[in-house]
Amino acid sequence: MKALPNIVTSLRLVLTLFVFVALAAASGAVPYVSERLTVEAQFALQRWAFWSFVIAAVTDFVDGWLARKLDAVTVWGAILDPIGDKVLVCGAILGLLSMGGQPMVVLPAGLMLFREFTVSALREVGAGRGVKLPVTMLAKWKTTLQLTALSAELLVASWGAFNLPTDPAIQVPATYIAHTLMWVATVVTLITGAQYWEQTRKALQAQGV
Repeated sequence: MKALPNIVTSLRLVLTLFVFVALAAASGAVPYVSERLTVEAQFALQRWAFWSFVIAAVTDFVDGWLARKLDAVTVWGAILDPIGDKVLVCGAILGLLSMGGQPMVVLPAGLMLFREFTVSALREVGAGRGVKLPVTMLAKWKTTLQLTALSAELLVASWGAFNLPTDPAIQVPATYIAHTLMWVATVVTLITGAQYWEQTRKALQAQGV
């Protein structure tokens, strides 16, 4: 039972890989596979990718809860969990961008990716000098906002796959809501990135670096 939280986290990594490959295949980006897919098969992949992302997003909260509930907080889990978060967000963004047709997503998605890679680099550099960057409450909200926004964007991008109403009175507001969530998540993402940058700068400055 102690290993259950890490198993859940590992499941998130597997689901993330599936989400990305499924969306890439549905978008025609997988050689020898995409060209053989029917329209219905492409739609099916989009639906599976969406639900896989939702399940993976839920595991982001489940693994931490299980670790605390089972008193199974481990070093390996502490390493895997943030990796799983970042891979999930980045994989979904890349899969979403491969689908095209959503130019309003490109800038916020790119900013999210830049922040995630920058903070990862800061953590790596800081760890080498004994500087720790604990996860802040705003950063936890950031992850929740990212996952919610990406779920909304994936749903909008897969609108036809779910056979949802094409009435502009429904589809257009849904698209605006998804884009708004994406930008809100991006702003919070950048704020937390700036906070981590400042924490690292002050810690290194205190060491005379």
